[in-house]
Amino acid sequence: MKYIHTIILGLLLTLTSAYTNVGMEHQELRSNTNEAFTHGEKLRYRVHYGWINAASVSIKVDDKPVMVKGRETYKVSAYGRTFKTFDWAFRVRDNFISYIDKESIAPLKYYKNVQEDNYRDEDLVYYDHEKKYLTGKQKSMDMPAYVQDVVSGTFYARTIDYENADIGQLFPIDIYLDQEIYNLQFKYLGKEIIKTDLGKIECYKLRPQLVVDRVFKDEDDMTIWVSADANKIPVRVEAAIYVGSVKVDITKAEGLKNPFSSKQ
Repeated sequence: MKYIHTIILGLLLTLTSAYTNVGMEHQELRSNTNEAFTHGEKLRYRVHYGWINAASVSIKVDDKPVMVKGRETYKVSAYGRTFKTFDWAFRVRDNFISYIDKESIAPLKYYKNVQEDNYRDEDLVYYDHEKKYLTGKQKSMDMPAYVQDVVSGTFYARTIDYENADIGQLFPIDIYLDQEIYNLQFKYLGKEIIKTDLGKIECYKLRPQLVVDRVFKDEDDMTIWVSADANKIPVRVEAAIYVGSVKVDITKAEGLKNPFSSKQ
């Protein structure tokens, strides 16, 4: 039942950055520079399943900081839903929210509500990066410091300096997903100009390592393009799955922190 869940949020799952796990036992959270995004940002995507225009994904950063455990956070909401013309085949209403600490760009709280036909799944997680432990509605467990979820990982990845990365360079990732922690990586493949609904955009091209399961049959079955400017917004995702192919394309980008200079 999780085919569409993984497809629609594929662009979120695979964009998580390297973490630092050294000397965390008795220290404050790290300080991480963010020049890529800010409050009020809105991104929207169209999801094609084969030739069918099947769904949309919207991602929004709240206009003001939200306090979690006495710290200011970016509240980032991601919604995935099938169009009415596709609901007859498989109805999806997915909601993911991550509260990202403004200083460390690490998640402090994560909420998920997945509704896909008759399938339902809900989770609520609080992260303690200093103690390396997460407390969840469904499961609590030890975790690596600065582990990411499917939403926060996208935004942390946008703080990476791809401009000075070497082609083929690997970035390790730890990600929490569905009561499990996965130790993965993604590869930088260089630059490429692609055509989109917003025009031609110069992008950094990435190849994530996937979790091989009922959706993906090969760990290299997805490619992601991220705008080659200071915003580093996800622009396109293409993936091969057991039951066809999926393409996620950007259709709207508003409230960006920096000029959209990669758009030509």
